[in-house]
Amino acid sequence: MLNAEKIREDFPLLKNTNIIYLDNAATTQKPIQVIEAIKEFYSKYNANIHRGIYELSEKATELYEEAHEEVAKFINARSWEEVIFVRNTSEALNILALTLSKKVISRGDEIIVTIMDHHSNLLPWFKVAEYTGAKVRVVKFSPAKWSLSGEDLENYVTEKTRIVTLPHVSNVLGVINDIKSVAKVAHEVDALLVVDGAQSVPHLPVDVRELEADFLAFSGHKMLGPTGIGVLWGRKDLLEDLPPILYGGDMIKSVSLDLFTSRLNIVYNDLPWKFEAGTPNIAGGIGLCEAVRYLKKIGMNEVRRHEEKLLQYTLKRLSELEDKVSILGPLDFSKRSGLVSFNLSGYDPFAVASWLASDNIAVRAGFHCAQPLYKYLGLDKGSVRASFYIYNTESEVDALVESLKNLLGE
Repeated sequence: MLNAEKIREDFPLLKNTNIIYLDNAATTQKPIQVIEAIKEFYSKYNANIHRGIYELSEKATELYEEAHEEVAKFINARSWEEVIFVRNTSEALNILALTLSKKVISRGDEIIVTIMDHHSNLLPWFKVAEYTGAKVRVVKFSPAKWSLSGEDLENYVTEKTRIVTLPHVSNVLGVINDIKSVAKVAHEVDALLVVDGAQSVPHLPVDVRELEADFLAFSGHKMLGPTGIGVLWGRKDLLEDLPPILYGGDMIKSVSLDLFTSRLNIVYNDLPWKFEAGTPNIAGGIGLCEAVRYLKKIGMNEVRRHEEKLLQYTLKRLSELEDKVSILGPLDFSKRSGLVSFNLSGYDPFAVASWLASDNIAVRAGFHCAQPLYKYLGLDKGSVRASFYIYNTESEVDALVESLKNLLGE
């Protein structure tokens, strides 16, 4: 079993402060191994990639390409060429939406999104629909069920559907959606399935082949890596057929300009470089590589088991507050990832978060970039969200609940 207390020794911030950090769905803390990998790059190997034939550049290139390989293995991609480095999940989804709008989406087509989507996977598709004349259809769910599966999409998907997109795990409800069954329904009409994996890849064993997804996006900073690095994974056959939307250095093999006609002829670079224009976040890629190695050493099944244990314990302790607490999402811990959103009766979520902060407990309050979901649930002020990771312990859950009890005067 995962030893959270031992793992905490690898995290300088947790060692040097007494904070109870329960805001991991927003970003995770960084282990010393990741910090040192970034420091080592800047101290020993700092150079640009792919263009230099000197030792520093060759080493930087080796490390950066190695990072793509590690990430590909982590999600069981068929090739590291399917792994595109971007800034974060938001950028991955925006780039993908715009790219697909050039080749796949036309006037009259339909794009399927869900009511539980994060703004980062909602706004780009509505904007693309504006540009192309496509229509967006929004899938809802029953609060009694909470999750989404292929069955929920059957009344929405039609022969006009080109894109189906949803979160693997909701960043508000914590619920794990049945992606494989959604893939089946989407592919029956030859629609592409885009999965927001921001809250799943850091917490669950994710196998893109098993999910039968076409594209997956996730962020490095939510899985022990640095900020400013994220991943867009896509099936190689699809990526090869799609045009880039960012142009510049390293994403081309050749450019020729006819000075008489002003015609430009571009031959794009191979994958994944076709979609990585300009100097990339080399240090970020190296840091993400080290984060992936750290998680692989622990084992994603162990990460999942640890979070299930914390979830089960948290739900049990919160039940002590009885009718004074309302929890969003299923009460079955096996159906959700490592976060719990809740409200206290009669208290503004920000007031609760402020109270907890006074006890040095870090949580998130508000709409969590999912305002349509909260409106659908009838919650006009959002919720409080506590989210866990590999270094959190049951004693920290105890501190959370005892602080809430003190707020309630119990």
